[in-house]
Amino acid sequence: MRDRAEPVPRLLLAALLLMWSVPIAPGHAAGPQRIVSLIPSVTEMIFAMGDGGRLVGVTSFDRYPPEVSGIARVGALLDPDTERILGLKPDLVVVYSTQIELKQRLARAKIPYYSYEHRGLADITTTIRAIGTRIGSGPRGEQLAGDIERRIAAVRASVSRFARPRTLLVFERDPSSLRDIYASAGYGFMHDMLEAAGAADIFADVKRQSLQAGTELILARKPDVIIELRYGDDVRADAIQGQMQAWNALASVPAVRNGRVYALVGDEFVTPGPRVIDAIQRLARTLHPEAAIAGLPNRTNP
Repeated sequence: MRDRAEPVPRLLLAALLLMWSVPIAPGHAAGPQRIVSLIPSVTEMIFAMGDGGRLVGVTSFDRYPPEVSGIARVGALLDPDTERILGLKPDLVVVYSTQIELKQRLARAKIPYYSYEHRGLADITTTIRAIGTRIGSGPRGEQLAGDIERRIAAVRASVSRFARPRTLLVFERDPSSLRDIYASAGYGFMHDMLEAAGAADIFADVKRQSLQAGTELILARKPDVIIELRYGDDVRADAIQGQMQAWNALASVPAVRNGRVYALVGDEFVTPGPRVIDAIQRLARTLHPEAAIAGLPNRTNP
């Protein structure tokens, strides 16, 4: 291995300088030109950087931006269509870190891949920067990530002088009852979004991304606010309004007693991508209707 202090040979240095000085032809972007993304949030990142035209394959669950409707579908986390992926002749595939078999197939086919893993809110902008660098759009990735970070900081500042209501964030339950309730716990991007929006997560002490919360546990934790996220295909307003009545069974919970049970609709709440700032702003408006939330027009009701 070459010692880091050893100078680069002159001929090699000259070749590298020549390579760096070659201009990119007009209309031609550096980096991979045929990208398959198996992560919807990364698909959104690439579009937000202005490079959506390089995507040739996306997952069965991609729905944003609308332009993804014209891109080939190649399965998802549990059922990637490997043959179709290979048939698209990609020069980069973005995969989940857990897709071991797919990564092995790509390696045998000598197709480069980027292994994605997501944890907390900060990982969103870290990934944007990393993806930008990997596809040759580093400056645009840096600009996008920096803008998101500045806007999140502005929301934090907007709500900083208000008390933090104890909040239950539900992302799944039986629609007709209070069974099978799954809530955000004290780790991961949903928890981080909730805290950035000015809430105190009632399950902050549970160091997992989620937990199944029975009604007895919710009664014991006494949330001041309950926010239920709705996303995907089943987001009809009339259906949601009826389903939210199930919370009336917990009349002694402060959130129910004080009429602070809300349904927020949108895939941005469960997709750790560039729209996370929109999700945080909406959470902040719901939690703090009295605050002037940075990035949103003033109003008196959530």
